[in-house]
Amino acid sequence: MKRRVAILISGRGSNMVALIEAARPADFPAEIVLVISNRADAPGLEKAKASGIPTVVIESSSFGKDRAGFEAVLQSTLEQHGIELICLGGFMRLFTAEFAKRWYGRMLNIHPSLLPSFPGLDPHGQALRAGVKISGATVHFVIPETDAGPVVMQGAVPVSDHDTVETLSERILEVEHRIYPDALRLLASGKIRLEGEICKIEETAGSGNFLISPAAT
Repeated sequence: MKRRVAILISGRGSNMVALIEAARPADFPAEIVLVISNRADAPGLEKAKASGIPTVVIESSSFGKDRAGFEAVLQSTLEQHGIELICLGGFMRLFTAEFAKRWYGRMLNIHPSLLPSFPGLDPHGQALRAGVKISGATVHFVIPETDAGPVVMQGAVPVSDHDTVETLSERILEVEHRIYPDALRLLASGKIRLEGEICKIEETAGSGNFLISPAAT
């Protein structure tokens, strides 16, 4: 039985599209059954509709600072559609601790850095200002603290001295589109277990490769 997944977006839905496409094969253990946006003008809504995925808009602006009120409507919508797992795809709204705890272990997010490095806003700029030679993306479980939940999967890219925020962002986005569907596959197939604040993956092995940047000569 495929796990029923909702994707929450606020913008273009780039990772949403990657998840939808990955979930199309019959052997994928999850089904994207709903896309929810907190903005009616989110470009990702049209992409979801074009892919045949039902969409719902719950305008967060009408709730102001009442996050609990917004989440009550969100939770009701999730229940109505029998949602079992949530994937955040550029969802630009913070959750209350109560909502995050309710969905703990069942709600994924992706962040464009190798957490715990460079959480929060402008992670690409943070990485460039720090002068790191490797950066990447992290899929993690959502907890009340921002970008701090147990790490499920990470992918890395080299950082060049000539990189800008734009070029680094583009390269990391390719990694995001690869690891997010893989992380959802692991979660939906029951191969993830949480031990305290650590995420353990069953029956997997490393890639067997090193990523070293800059390359030694």
